[in-house]
Amino acid sequence: MSTAAAADRDTAVLAAVERRVLWLATAIVHHANRVRPNPSGLKVGGHQASSASMTTIMTELWFRHLRPQDRVSVKPHASPVLHAINHLLGELPAEYLTTLREFGGLQSYPSRAKDPDPVDYSTGSVGIGATAPIWGALARRYVGRFDDAAGSGRQYSLVGDAELDEGACWEAVLDPMVGELGEVVWVVDLNRQSLDRVVPILGATRLQGMFAAAGWQVLTVKYGHLLQELFVRPGGDALRARIDEMSNPEYQRLLRCTDAQLRERLPGDDPDLLALVGTLDDAALRAAVRNLGGHDLDALGEAFTAIDDTRPTVIFAYTVKGHGLATEGHPQNHSSLLTAAQFGELAERLGTDSDDPWAPFADESAEASLCGDVAARLRRDPVPVAAPPAVPADLGRTPSGTATTQAALGRALLDLTRSAPEAAARVVTLAPDVSSSTNLGGWVNKVGVWAARERVDWFADDPETILHWRERPTGQHLELGIAEINLVGLLGELGATWSRWGQPLLPIGVLYDPFVERALEPWSFGIYAGGQSILVGTPSGVTLAPEGGAHQSISTPSVGLEQPGCTTYEPAFAIEVEWTLLASLARLGRPDGTSAYLRLSTRPVDQALAAVPDDPAARERRRRQVVAGAYLLRRADGQPAVTIAVMGASVPEALAAADRLAALGHGADVVCVTSPGLLFDAVQARGGRGDGESWILDAAFPARRAAPLVTLLDGHPHTLAFLAGVHAMRAAHLGVTRFGQSGDLESVHRHHGLDADSVVAAALDLV
Repeated sequence: MSTAAAADRDTAVLAAVERRVLWLATAIVHHANRVRPNPSGLKVGGHQASSASMTTIMTELWFRHLRPQDRVSVKPHASPVLHAINHLLGELPAEYLTTLREFGGLQSYPSRAKDPDPVDYSTGSVGIGATAPIWGALARRYVGRFDDAAGSGRQYSLVGDAELDEGACWEAVLDPMVGELGEVVWVVDLNRQSLDRVVPILGATRLQGMFAAAGWQVLTVKYGHLLQELFVRPGGDALRARIDEMSNPEYQRLLRCTDAQLRERLPGDDPDLLALVGTLDDAALRAAVRNLGGHDLDALGEAFTAIDDTRPTVIFAYTVKGHGLATEGHPQNHSSLLTAAQFGELAERLGTDSDDPWAPFADESAEASLCGDVAARLRRDPVPVAAPPAVPADLGRTPSGTATTQAALGRALLDLTRSAPEAAARVVTLAPDVSSSTNLGGWVNKVGVWAARERVDWFADDPETILHWRERPTGQHLELGIAEINLVGLLGELGATWSRWGQPLLPIGVLYDPFVERALEPWSFGIYAGGQSILVGTPSGVTLAPEGGAHQSISTPSVGLEQPGCTTYEPAFAIEVEWTLLASLARLGRPDGTSAYLRLSTRPVDQALAAVPDDPAARERRRRQVVAGAYLLRRADGQPAVTIAVMGASVPEALAAADRLAALGHGADVVCVTSPGLLFDAVQARGGRGDGESWILDAAFPARRAAPLVTLLDGHPHTLAFLAGVHAMRAAHLGVTRFGQSGDLESVHRHHGLDADSVVAAALDLV
């Protein structure tokens, strides 16, 4: 057999597999909606058209080009295609094919943590799954310093064209570090439809130019081989021009035409095109109109083969949404479902059985043989997971003088390099161009900046340079541009290296607290996908008084309280920064690990107010309570008349108010809250809900000292309002509920009711 004949045979076998993938993906959604009992009547959903759009691309990629070291992020609505391929490769038992969106079954979108079959990247949050392989590539390169065996496979993103509307995509594409990642490959499913409509103007040329301007290799797969053959016939130039110049809606409408309408509308009045169309029978004409490059296995294969691994690559693959289905090309086909009759017709056309949709290929068939060969080729050995290094609980230093919790972060990291060098070696810090302003300068000078190759520091001998930017492969700090979404995207992938590459890291991302909410959605999705990291928001609140309302954070304390998979801390003193940071680091890089959010401040505070015990046992007791969420900082003489529960930078006002109340004859206990989230978990656990540590409530809020409660924090007061329920006491809640303005700290605190006068007044109202 000639080489060409063998290639044709191989493509024919792969085409048969492609048809089976289309069938299985469609049947998975069909069964979930049309067959499985649904007593609630709630729409199950699924995306048959979006899956059909990707079937050829994913079949070609998986069965001809993918290697075991490669990783793929699949666009959310094509999850049934991924499950269909995994089933054919023996990675997903047939019984799961009937469980799409069923409790405990296949997830709505690909999930590393919850799906039963292999998923490289969790997707579903538009724009985040698309960019994840970029940060996965950077994380893998960084991990290479610990384990060369992590490999250098490609990182693929299969992206819907409408997903490119997301700013997260362009923030990532434009970051200077990304231009060096030759292992990154995006495949854009250019079906020219969004959720509700055909996109009237799709600037493919503009998009190609934007990627090219960012230094990416741009490949376009617009036409399949059938159309390419027609283009070289008489009238072929006219056919190409007609299709190229046609608007998206007009092209989509041709897909819905009858044969007669198609013969009339496609050529128009062009005699050359009329003549060419006249040489084609109805079936050939229908096939030609649909023969876009994204549905031509060999055309896609040529593009995959042409990838230049020295720079990122984007492949624009022209496709038809719903290709091969009765709904193909319809403007509202995004979540539409085939009827039972249409499903039966599809089965007949694809050579399958709607009554036995999961029937496998015959054992001795060429298709079964191909699936077996590919499964063997792609099989990955289990990744042995290294245990994270031990992190000490206490570094033994007691800060003195006046300090800020923000500055304490950099000091704690430097102390860690001396006290626990193995743990410190696994720390990697990230910042979006705010390293010096968030007090990471000393750490950066100590450990250097990570880069794939060493770069000259031209300011190394400048005596006025304080922050030394030494870029080298052994550096431990990464600084991206001013794009918080990029930072937390990379943070999540660095936090997933323990499961992806078997090498645990201890990643810490630092950004201004007012921008935490901007970064929260991608960071939250990273946690959902298994990324364990620490996010530090600093400076926070209105204590950065001269900055005013433009740089104040109000709701971030409760954001940390509500975020699943995350423990939030707002330390008041430098020693608490050390203890909570160490405790958070100890929870990273392990199967049962969790992320953490630390909210720090630039307010200088007298560290003597912390009254850290000198006795080692008493110090350890204080540390345990700080890490568990709260401790009794000041005890009134005798039974208190009021309890002041305060968090973070507002501690000085609480202590000053307690002194004044004592002078008025109203003794006050002052409880320093370090983690409202852990305290809420403790309240829930005490009621039999959840597994929090309820002992901390007895330690910080002993029943014998129950009294009316004033809560105070530099944030929204509802964050601590639940504490009134610990002993069902009357309460007043002070905090920030409105935008502020610039001013000195005293004036700003008075404006928001955070000053000692406000605390005293609230306490007197209660007692």
